[in-house]
Amino acid sequence: MSKMSVDEIIDAIGNEKTFHAVSDDYSFIIKIESYVHFICGAVHDGHQFRKELWENCLLSEYERWYEEDPETLNMVRTHPITIAGLDSRFEYDLNRDPENAIYEDAWGKKMWKQPLSKEAKDFSLAKHTNFYKVVNALVSKIEQLFGRCIVYDMHSYNWRRWDRKVPTWNLGTSNIDNNRFGGMVEDWRASLSEMIFPNDIDTKAKVNDTFQGNGYFLKFITNNFSNTLVLATEISKVYCNELSGVIYLDIVSIVEEELKKRIPQHATIFIEKTKP
Repeated sequence: MSKMSVDEIIDAIGNEKTFHAVSDDYSFIIKIESYVHFICGAVHDGHQFRKELWENCLLSEYERWYEEDPETLNMVRTHPITIAGLDSRFEYDLNRDPENAIYEDAWGKKMWKQPLSKEAKDFSLAKHTNFYKVVNALVSKIEQLFGRCIVYDMHSYNWRRWDRKVPTWNLGTSNIDNNRFGGMVEDWRASLSEMIFPNDIDTKAKVNDTFQGNGYFLKFITNNFSNTLVLATEISKVYCNELSGVIYLDIVSIVEEELKKRIPQHATIFIEKTKP
């Protein structure tokens, strides 16, 4: 893995180079092993929280971890194109627009002892901006090469906070063109529901059951690219203990192995069934 500036990353994409890089401020990573028509993203995988914010933050490390999406990058790490945030959503949330990316409170809890300075906010928002410069360049290149693109937008969610039974997989589709891509959504939902987990974990997959796909990553790409489908794909945290923070690596490995075959299969169907 190399350290590269945003300009260097964008230049490498423009010249169709393969590379595995961390941004020079260590805020995100990107890997391109080959130029294919599908991208895997994990914008909430990051847990980094810069030290100058520690004393001012009212939330514990566990409280931050609880709302992040650990292991979502590992679930898709084998695919040719991956991009993931390294910083915690509690510094700035890549799945929110810039105006709302820095929390004042989170899930009913106040975030800061003292309001953040403009300088502190600007420092974080610059990283948000740079990430989306790279996303823009990446999706532009894939559409240029293939005429269309599909993005698997990986997330996780806490099932324990719900007072009803929730699905292991949820697809959020309220901000995509369902008339055009509804069939692809159903194909993906059906594929996810076929996974087999141990310990009697239900593999039910639903659409817009717990979340509706209102994230900025999906909206940014959908609003800027007419031939790219973003599938907001949420797995409930059956792969960890939400209360203790223990990760069930065997479950993570099963998801990774299943997605290793299911994502390329679905992406192939997408390229066969869609036209730019």
